[in-house]
Amino acid sequence: MKKVFERTKGLVDIPMRYCPGCGHGVVHRLVAEVIEEMGMLKKAILIAPVGCSVFADEYFNTDAIQGAHGRGPAIATGLKRIKPECLVISYQGDGDLASIGMAETIHAANRAENISIIFINNAIYGMTGGQMAPTTLLGMKSTTCPAGRSVDVNGYPFKMCELLATLDGAYYLERTSVHAPANVIKTKKAIKKAFTYQMEGRGFTMVEILSQCPTDWNLTPLQAIERVKNEMISYFPLGVFKAPPKPTKQETVKV
Repeated sequence: MKKVFERTKGLVDIPMRYCPGCGHGVVHRLVAEVIEEMGMLKKAILIAPVGCSVFADEYFNTDAIQGAHGRGPAIATGLKRIKPECLVISYQGDGDLASIGMAETIHAANRAENISIIFINNAIYGMTGGQMAPTTLLGMKSTTCPAGRSVDVNGYPFKMCELLATLDGAYYLERTSVHAPANVIKTKKAIKKAFTYQMEGRGFTMVEILSQCPTDWNLTPLQAIERVKNEMISYFPLGVFKAPPKPTKQETVKV
């Protein structure tokens, strides 16, 4: 019988701790598959965040380190500068990246650090019990805004791809999702682009991935998928926000 699919060697064969319906497991598989396909299993270094994916260093079959909360980009910067031949990945959630780690993220992008960030945006603080995050949608309820997020009280949700796209040092920024099979395929392609650009020495790359959080959204897994489709994507549109400039006609003409 022809084998059409097998478990990636980029993941360790142990149970994950994620809730049913969470998107982290899907993203882990995609990241691991890309690392394996690029032949970088022995040269990849992952920085695990503080948050739901705090145990990511146990799941990936690569070198990995757990960093202080929000300091992933700073750790990645140091690692990449001393080990430029390695694929350095900072895996972060919305609190880790857009709250306590906001300064680290912006300055790494502004310096054009040659690192890649995988940013999971599920619009909530998952690990600590469902508090409002920097990306919590307007009107969305959480334990710290039980009446729903309000502009007057809480301000607007951060759009990280759009924010970082204003920086000259950011080379490639794309927002995807994992709520449907077609989007999972697109997400894998975006991750591969980000990692490839890093290994080409192009600079700062980030893939923002909209993900489900059924537990802290107080929804079923299917309802959580519908929220991503009907609510999150309307505020956080999918697409490429920064990409390499297309070659001109003169540049494409062979001499």
